[in-house]
Amino acid sequence: MPLLFISLLLSITNQSQELKIGSAKRTITPNPLISVSGGVGAPKMATEKKGDLFVRAVVFEKGNEKIAIVNIDNLGWPSALGDKSRKLIKDIPFNNILISATHTHSAPDAYAFPDETGKHGANLEYLDWCVVQIADAVNEALHKSELANLKIAVGNAEGKIAYNYYAPELYDPRCGVIQAIGVKGKNKDKPIATLVNYAIHPEVIGNEQNILSPDLIGPLYDRIEEKTGGMAIFINGAQGGMVTADNRLENGKEASDWQECIRIGNLLADEALRIIKNAPLQINPTIYCTYKKVVFPIESEMLKFILQNSPLTRGSFDGNSISTTLNLLNIGTAQIVTIPGEALPNIGYYLKRNMPTEHPFLFGLTNDAFGYILTKEDFNSFERYNYVSRTSLGEMTGGILTSELLDLIKNSPQPKE
Repeated sequence: MPLLFISLLLSITNQSQELKIGSAKRTITPNPLISVSGGVGAPKMATEKKGDLFVRAVVFEKGNEKIAIVNIDNLGWPSALGDKSRKLIKDIPFNNILISATHTHSAPDAYAFPDETGKHGANLEYLDWCVVQIADAVNEALHKSELANLKIAVGNAEGKIAYNYYAPELYDPRCGVIQAIGVKGKNKDKPIATLVNYAIHPEVIGNEQNILSPDLIGPLYDRIEEKTGGMAIFINGAQGGMVTADNRLENGKEASDWQECIRIGNLLADEALRIIKNAPLQINPTIYCTYKKVVFPIESEMLKFILQNSPLTRGSFDGNSISTTLNLLNIGTAQIVTIPGEALPNIGYYLKRNMPTEHPFLFGLTNDAFGYILTKEDFNSFERYNYVSRTSLGEMTGGILTSELLDLIKNSPQPKE
């Protein structure tokens, strides 16, 4: 065999084992504007917009492993819609495609929440269009993937960003950041994408003002992209119970306008970039993805009614239980587990404490969004948690979730560079 051919073959083989990362986004702002939803109940017609809604995707590829992380500006994104996008993505394994929602309360209804008569106000044509935009963004990100290294860091985000409405100090101030750095060409030594993982409700504006908006996540994206030149993507954390934006004013009221979204979004973006700035470069790190199917019983009559009457009900709902997919990822020294809803902070802290890394990440509202996730000890135990108990699947959800995720952690390789 000629020496030149052997050399070329070795070069191709080595390159196929190097980490490649790509990113892409699509604007999904409806035109004309449509109704926005902040949760269960009739959506409100939007009469103006502040910022645009997006789908954003980052794809990781190394050897035979391919992973897509997607986020959409919406209250949540059920797998009934996510699976439609997954079927349009041919080159990444179905269960390696993670689809999360920012949880903005100022976006179109993606659940087709039924009213007491069973009717809903969702725009199904718009949702189907978003399904295609998700697939297109992932396919483009994979096509654009290039050699990259990583910077990974976790640190406290300082300043007036978030607090717990029920117990002000009971929230996780840690912000996790994964930044892809180009190796060659025009992106050499420059950020390709910056992923921010932080627990917060983007509900400064909410859905009562008839405004369509990404809320504080829009300014966060703008700030990071202005400062780095690469794409930004935000994944929420364990923000249940109620970890929300700290828009409190000294007079006891709340700031609920676009300027407050800009203030908080810019501050969180600046903190994320500060946290990642001096992180060491991880050269050609390893990646890994696994998953498991999990079944949750449904005790909530309200959620049963929604699932029975929404046109987006999936085959995995049998009337008394519902199944979903949990993922575990290792990306360099970061370990990531997914949560199909809004876990309370104590669940988030417990999971992170049991992850074998200094860089634990929780991807909330990922693959599904089943409302609040509480432990059985918290469920309906005191008046303050009446609302989060009522809007959860039931008292067993938190225990099942932690048990299944700990099993994934135990049976997966430890993250490493």
